[in-house]
Amino acid sequence: THSVDKSLEGKLKCLIFIPIISQTYCDTKSFAWQHEFVAFNKLSQQDPLGRDIKLSNGNVASRILPVKIHDLDEEDKIILENEMEGVLRAIEFIYKEAGVNRSLKPTDNKAENQNKTDYRNQVNKVANAIKEIIAALKKPSLSIDKSVQKDFSISTSTEHALDSIAVLPFANMTSDLEQEYFSDGISEEIINVLAKLPNLKVAGRTSAFTFKGKNEDLRMIGEKLGVKTVLEGSVRRAGTRVRITAQLIDVQNGFHLWSEKYDREMKDIFEIQDEIAKAIVEELKLHLLAGTQLLKSKRQNLEAYNCYLKGRFFWNNNRSKEGIERTIKYFEQAIELEPGYALAYLGVAESYAVMADWGYMQVEKATIKIREYDSKAHELDSTLTNNHFTMLYISGLEWNWSNAMTEGQKALEHDPKSARVHHMYGFSKMFFGNFKGALEHNNIARELDPLAVIFNFARGLILYMDRQMDEAILQWRRALELDDRFAPAYFWITHCYVYKGMHLEAVEEFKKLLMKNPTTENYAPSIDNLFQQSGIEGFLQWLINIGIELHIGTYNQAYHKAVCYALLKDKEKSFECIALACDQRSFRVAMIKYDPGFDNLHDDPRFDFYVRKVGLN
Repeated sequence: THSVDKSLEGKLKCLIFIPIISQTYCDTKSFAWQHEFVAFNKLSQQDPLGRDIKLSNGNVASRILPVKIHDLDEEDKIILENEMEGVLRAIEFIYKEAGVNRSLKPTDNKAENQNKTDYRNQVNKVANAIKEIIAALKKPSLSIDKSVQKDFSISTSTEHALDSIAVLPFANMTSDLEQEYFSDGISEEIINVLAKLPNLKVAGRTSAFTFKGKNEDLRMIGEKLGVKTVLEGSVRRAGTRVRITAQLIDVQNGFHLWSEKYDREMKDIFEIQDEIAKAIVEELKLHLLAGTQLLKSKRQNLEAYNCYLKGRFFWNNNRSKEGIERTIKYFEQAIELEPGYALAYLGVAESYAVMADWGYMQVEKATIKIREYDSKAHELDSTLTNNHFTMLYISGLEWNWSNAMTEGQKALEHDPKSARVHHMYGFSKMFFGNFKGALEHNNIARELDPLAVIFNFARGLILYMDRQMDEAILQWRRALELDDRFAPAYFWITHCYVYKGMHLEAVEEFKKLLMKNPTTENYAPSIDNLFQQSGIEGFLQWLINIGIELHIGTYNQAYHKAVCYALLKDKEKSFECIALACDQRSFRVAMIKYDPGFDNLHDDPRFDFYVRKVGLN
């Protein structure tokens, strides 16, 4: 009854297609690809039942059931995902150990397999999946009617509620890598929308994006992020058209709870985000509080929106001085195109805050810019909770700790699920020696965004200031497992080892940082020789003369040099550097009171003077 390729005529008895995907399968010129896989994909999309079938339990399954028998090359994976218009999720029959990538066998010991998969369990997965799809095919009313618009009414039922979600970065299905900012931006926008829901736990953006480009087991992702569901999808953009696929998955069993494809004009992008968020609310059976809006920011000029997304892309992916300057440029372009774009103003304000915090810009100059742009953002949209976070940041930069505490409390009242607010508020408590309170807020930040390196690093710093040296080192090691190029962790572990008198370990730690960058690795042998000749004193002097300037922003260097001079017991030069750090209003100098590196300065009256100067008396 269907017009299909000759290879399928008379053979198509079952309406389920099971491609066995090996390293040789994804050849677009092969007969199997052209006349079986592609042909069935098109056929199933066009026939009355549709390719995606709603099962009796409400989950959605595809009539194309991929089975992987080898790991796929990235190019092959892209070919498959382009054809399927979505992220590949396959049942795996892959055996892995060092140097081995082959089919799983019944005799394999799953304990020796990196995937820990069991042959018989995988066979059962396939069999059960087929059984459920066949059962659904026998009840056509359960199939998804693509001609009917989905009803996005909000359910008030809380029965079987799934109350947590991670939004994985949507795959960029465009061959142009320059479009990566757009697919990342769509994912981040959906995260921001869902985070507004008071009864839904949403994994932080940093943690969710850790899995970008990785086809990892969903159960493992759910366990690492502490969530019950995952939203994943893909974005394809061509001219004025955009195609977005999204699928919501229960991580416990891997079943699809909901899936949808949106093929629209770019001007509809904001409506698509709304629809995805509403569908998730419905499928998770969340109770939406009266008056809660999913999207509060008004729809923007599309060209301005593109510039804003580009700014967010560099904000998230490049925190160098050049990267932040590029971020500011894109946000300012968005403002030129849309003068009422509150979020773009706020983006500029926060970018200047980071420029000051990381020592790329003088604090006094930065705070003028921060206040200017933050004030404008607040004027345009007083509902933005980020306003209080920015004022918390400014207050800390200006050592106005009373105001910092006030703004931090307001920010938490408006957005108790903001990981970065808990992070900054906890830091403020650390500056006053309230280490218990600092750790409590850091724990919340890490629960909300568990794989964010900055929050994991911050916990190590709090422990260090509380003189819990061994625990601090262990925590910084965990941070480096997340990002082994995160320079501050190496710096503070080095200081920690010097404080503990473990001088060889201190030098070895800093060498690890040097070896991470081709531009600095040539220094490693020289500091080895220096340490052998001059001991820890020679190494600390090298840090002062060269090492700190290699890795620390200009306006934070004085603080770190002051620590090194203090460890060298050179009080005069240490106080000279502290004075310079105060003159430059370095945010780092707020750590002076409890930094163990300054312990041998405490008996000098000048130390109390500088503690009072930064408002910590």
